[in-house]
Amino acid sequence: MANPYLEIDRLMLGDIHTAMDQMDNLTVLCDDFGSRFGGTEGERSAARFFVDLFKAYGLKNVRREPYTYASWTRGATTLELVEPVKKEIPCIALPYCPSATIEAEMVDVGDAAPADFEAMGRRGRGKLVMVTSRPPQGLGRNVHRSEKYARSALGGAAGFIFMNHYDGRGPATGSIADNREALIPGISVSKEWGSYLQRLQSRRGPIRLKLKTRNRTRPRKSWNVIGELPGNRLDGQWVMTGCHYDGHDISQGAMDPISGMVAILESARVLSRYAKDRIGCGIRFIAFGTEEIGLIGAKEYVKAHQDELDEIRLLVNMDSAGGAGRKGLIVHRRPEVDAFFENAAKEMAYDMPYGQGMSAFSDHFPFFNAGVPTCGMGDAEATFTGRGFGHTAFDTMDKINLADLREAASVLSRLLLRVACEEKWPAKRWSSRQVERVSKGDANLEIVKVEADLERLYRRRR
Repeated sequence: MANPYLEIDRLMLGDIHTAMDQMDNLTVLCDDFGSRFGGTEGERSAARFFVDLFKAYGLKNVRREPYTYASWTRGATTLELVEPVKKEIPCIALPYCPSATIEAEMVDVGDAAPADFEAMGRRGRGKLVMVTSRPPQGLGRNVHRSEKYARSALGGAAGFIFMNHYDGRGPATGSIADNREALIPGISVSKEWGSYLQRLQSRRGPIRLKLKTRNRTRPRKSWNVIGELPGNRLDGQWVMTGCHYDGHDISQGAMDPISGMVAILESARVLSRYAKDRIGCGIRFIAFGTEEIGLIGAKEYVKAHQDELDEIRLLVNMDSAGGAGRKGLIVHRRPEVDAFFENAAKEMAYDMPYGQGMSAFSDHFPFFNAGVPTCGMGDAEATFTGRGFGHTAFDTMDKINLADLREAASVLSRLLLRVACEEKWPAKRWSSRQVERVSKGDANLEIVKVEADLERLYRRRR
């Protein structure tokens, strides 16, 4: 198939695959700015860094859009095994964990499929409920940490213990509430210590634990950072790509998320250099703030830009996209764009994995809920087995390969070019009724109902 963008493709690919900009940017973001967790100096430095780079790459209307949110600061947390033996169990608090002191029996719910909670029944009331991070086998979908937490709280648990299912990677972090203090305390332990507790319970019967945690939640300011390449023919329309830049406070967050953000920076650089006079509609690049504690930056963007949402052709979410794995697209329930992307893959002469899917746990979701067409970079043909190093202290930049970064930026740049140049884009914004209808039929969005139930419980208790 003839490629109408062959000359630009060659220029962009040649530049990306012979430049060190992505690894240089990754080094600054990880080694100089650390986790970039909400409320840290690294977060503020990263936001300024994106402004400077967007301007240096020739983007227009570069700006930081501030918003206020509930920031969380980690304090001291201890977990003491009280019975049948006394022992200190290393652990960490999960973001938005409130300050609390609890002594209770532990109930182990394993991989925590919905059926496991049904089987637990009232046994979880007043207990410390422990679950693993492993996706339940045979369910046909992942069960996210937040769903396991919500089902524990709805079952009357006094506290939540999240056990990493990977060897040798320590406890895995992750938020247990969105933009506010959580209802019940939640902590994380390593696979090794969680397995010890499981063995002890199996051998010696019921075990009793004492949890003490001290943390702080208070208002702070964060920012979405935005830069644009204006269109030349299709006024009032945009294709957007975004990624959050905050990692978790225990890690550099090199793969999750910042590998995807440096691919966006590289795409901005080469599209501005080689394609800005060719694109039809505008391309908007966004660094979202505070995703890890509730998709807050993306929600704030949607709220602040309600009058522009009809103009968005597509949002491409690049969260973690520069890590290992094939670089394709997972489109969020929009079959009307299948033919366009199948044709694009042929033009690009690229073996691009492609499919339809859904997830509620990244920055595309507030846009999806607002009816905007969305997708994410990933491998629709792969089976999800967990986060790997993600959300642990070992998600560091030495795990990232330059070849993966280059591949992510190459695919993103070429796809953005094609979406921006398409004269008649096939996907339109949905009404709220259409969003509701699609969401109700998607098992991957079971979390929406569960969190609605948790919200009602939260209001009753607060």
